[in-house]
Amino acid sequence: RNKITTNLDNRKEQIMNEINKSVKDYYGKTLSSTNDLKTNACCTLDAPPSYITKALSNVHDQVQAKYYGCGLTIPTKLEGLDLLDLGSGSGRDCYIAAQLVGKSGSVTGVDMTKEQLAVANEYICHHSEKFGFSNVEFLEGNIEKLDELSLKEKSFDLIVSNCVINLASNKEKVLK
Repeated sequence: RNKITTNLDNRKEQIMNEINKSVKDYYGKTLSSTNDLKTNACCTLDAPPSYITKALSNVHDQVQAKYYGCGLTIPTKLEGLDLLDLGSGSGRDCYIAAQLVGKSGSVTGVDMTKEQLAVANEYICHHSEKFGFSNVEFLEGNIEKLDELSLKEKSFDLIVSNCVINLASNKEKVLK
């Protein structure tokens, strides 16, 4: 019985690793721009609110070109909050949120895709100069293994994720 349980656990881990690799490859290697996405099924046709449009206009074109999320996950009234973005990709939503949380807030993006993080990190200085302050950081990691990152427990006021938790093989662990 223990051998069967061990074999099942090993197979489950193997399947989860295969799913993670597939997601990493798709978002890191297959896609090269927003136009490469295979669907727009979850995107709204409504224009974003004017404060989001204004913040979006300050986000570097290359960051926007590598944006693979959908819709909008950023609520109102963010001033001074510390925000965590799960599956931050190229950083588009983080750079929008950075403007909305302001100097007294912070934004941390977590993504497992090296290629996406390279884009996000390449434009930190650009956005710091554009906003007049620096409050964004990006960490490489799997959102199912946040406990392996140097994130202090209960250090975030708000957690957002834009079309990423649905890609996790262990959603329960992400949500915990």
